[in-house]
Amino acid sequence: MLALLCARGVDGASPIGSHRQSTSTGSTSTANVHTPDIVIAARSIRPGELVVMSVTVPATTDAVHVRAFDREVPSYRVARDRWQALIGIDLGVAPGSYPVRVDVAPSGGSLVHTLPVARRTFPTRTLNVDEAFVNPPPEMRARIDREAEDLRRIWSHPAAERLWTTGFVRPVPGEAVSRFGMRSVFNGQPRNPHSGADFLSPAGTPILAPNAGRVVLARDQYFSGNTVIIDHGQGLFSLLAHLSAFDVHEGDRVAAGDVVGRVGATGSNGTRRCSQPPGADRRRSGCGRSPSCGRFTKPRTERS
Repeated sequence: MLALLCARGVDGASPIGSHRQSTSTGSTSTANVHTPDIVIAARSIRPGELVVMSVTVPATTDAVHVRAFDREVPSYRVARDRWQALIGIDLGVAPGSYPVRVDVAPSGGSLVHTLPVARRTFPTRTLNVDEAFVNPPPEMRARIDREAEDLRRIWSHPAAERLWTTGFVRPVPGEAVSRFGMRSVFNGQPRNPHSGADFLSPAGTPILAPNAGRVVLARDQYFSGNTVIIDHGQGLFSLLAHLSAFDVHEGDRVAAGDVVGRVGATGSNGTRRCSQPPGADRRRSGCGRSPSCGRFTKPRTERS
């Protein structure tokens, strides 16, 4: 579960696969300008993974601007002289070297860090499912399009401030039983990669908020059934799908570990799989689900 990687970055514990760089081609370095020092922490630097970038800067710094993969990445202060940014590597990123530019204000210091993205091969799963979830009936198209537009609006309007301050927690006990990014073939038809992590749990098991945030969606969806989305701020979301019941409402504020619902089998989960509404503008990385970083966390019902 990649939320644990997020927690390592936020809490400052030693991550798996740490890289450190003090200067880089393209950095600014003069007697009056401080060049930021960067530490990259990641489980691995491959498509679908999360990179935690820590930047050491003067204590007088007001803002740290990060740009990676042709988009702006939000950053936040974790100490007087240290900022962090969460960089999601989309599933579709090709192997190669990618620049990450860091600019510091008001000192004017800057640095370009090269992020070496390795090749990743995802496994493929083949399933036979209810045909309605592969090729929905025409009368459902308006609903599906409406729900996809709702998700686009949510992903594109995250809270500007960071709403979480502690480590992330698992939504249910136990390990994930499916791989994020797995390629799927349903009824002989290739579908979108699996954008979540499935957790096998008994029906009715309480589902916990992975971290603090605001509930921006708590309603039934065609593909994902009863669904809760929590906005953690700065482009980081948690989506918990296929619930049997809700314990929160849209607009509620939650803390890490608060119960938001119960494990169920609504939506397309009746065939032991999790699905996603298509069409959401998103970066597909294991921490997340948003234009910058997002995550699908999907508890599943345990079956005999």
